[in-house]
Amino acid sequence: MISELTLLELEGAPAEVRGTLEKVPSSYREDVEFTEEASHLAEQYLHSGVVGEASRLDAQHIATATVHRTDVLVSWNFKHVVNLDRIRGYNSVNLREGYPMLEIRSPQEVLPYDE
Repeated sequence: MISELTLLELEGAPAEVRGTLEKVPSSYREDVEFTEEASHLAEQYLHSGVVGEASRLDAQHIATATVHRTDVLVSWNFKHVVNLDRIRGYNSVNLREGYPMLEIRSPQEVLPYDE
């Protein structure tokens, strides 16, 4: 699943990062939208102190993945996303709000690599 939030962020990313997404065949991609439901959930992350206002976009990413029932969210953001304390915070809010827990992993954990 790819949201318009991700595509906007990737516009300024290094070519190698953008290239990783380009390697994913379109038949394996599903484009999703940042909805009003996701906006409400993102506000709950901020209100609960999982992340601060400066990380609103990160909260929106997590909320979008959650409301679209993403199996695994993959991120290079180790400060605000792929961080055990934050993952626990996001999932605490998710459970309180009636959503399932979200798996959050780094690319190294989900992509094959050459040995």
